[in-house]
Amino acid sequence: MGTLSGARIAVAGAGAFGSATALALARAGAAVTIFDPAAPGDNASGVAAGMLAPASEALFDPLSAPHLALLRRARDLWPAFVDGLDIEISTGGVRIEGEADWLAEIEARWGGLGQTCSREADGALMLVEDWRLDARKTLARLHAAAADLGARFEAASVEDFDLGALRLSDGRVERFDHWVVATGAGARGGALAPETAALTPIKGQILRLDRGAVVGPVVRGAGVYLCPGATPAVGATMEAGRDDLRPDTEMTAPLLKAATALRPELAEAAATIEVGVRASTADGLPLVGWSAKPGVMLAVGARRNGWLLAPLVAGLVASYLTDKDPGLDAARLDARRFDRELEA
Repeated sequence: MGTLSGARIAVAGAGAFGSATALALARAGAAVTIFDPAAPGDNASGVAAGMLAPASEALFDPLSAPHLALLRRARDLWPAFVDGLDIEISTGGVRIEGEADWLAEIEARWGGLGQTCSREADGALMLVEDWRLDARKTLARLHAAAADLGARFEAASVEDFDLGALRLSDGRVERFDHWVVATGAGARGGALAPETAALTPIKGQILRLDRGAVVGPVVRGAGVYLCPGATPAVGATMEAGRDDLRPDTEMTAPLLKAATALRPELAEAAATIEVGVRASTADGLPLVGWSAKPGVMLAVGARRNGWLLAPLVAGLVASYLTDKDPGLDAARLDARRFDRELEA
């Protein structure tokens, strides 16, 4: 990677994309300031279960199925990206459980993608390639690593960027060479950059339980996953078009019912609802690259793969800003691809 030799770069958003990008730019020598009005971890990335799961995404999200190879390449960037940062990546895989007919359907779907998965002795399917991490701990470690390299964090939101002038919500104007928009669902609508008009919101709700498996593989069933940990996660809803942060027990009740069908002991668990709003594009991939608006770089539209894609997106942003070849996946994530489709 080339050097940015003191270039002043503002990053809006301290979620997975923003935090990883800030670290990549600080490593390249930039003077980075991250703007986010929310408390650390109080965003969709902090709510997430931290799945680095290309196989599961391709199997259970139709929009992700065509991107399996790209998602695998993104996952494979993680170990080097966090080397030395004391971030644990669990490689326990994903165990898929359910009725025999449903499991056969899942196996056939995976076979249709040219893939095979192993069968456990009890008939469950196993995806050994899927990983996970602790989202909130990882955010904290990425922030600390960026700060060690001189990055600053400010609890403010950005309202506009024009001719190198960054206008903040508190009325201040600061000078930066470039602005990276990584604000997730908050970026949509076209106000910050015209390309964000392609983004639509998806509300996601996840349950945190007071009991359940602390270690072991993620368990997936029909319409649910169970992620082990100190507060095991049950997820997750995908409510397209919704952007409110109100907990909705009507939407989360099916999650708990499905989780209890897999693990009856969870019937007595107390559940807390956590809510995040993500942004998505029509093809399920983020917008990454230069905006038509001068000086503005986009890293938005993670759908539910913010953590999985974060090092890939950070590397693309750093490559663009250092005039390096962005590589194999740049065209598919091109920030202006929907504008160009309309022009064609």
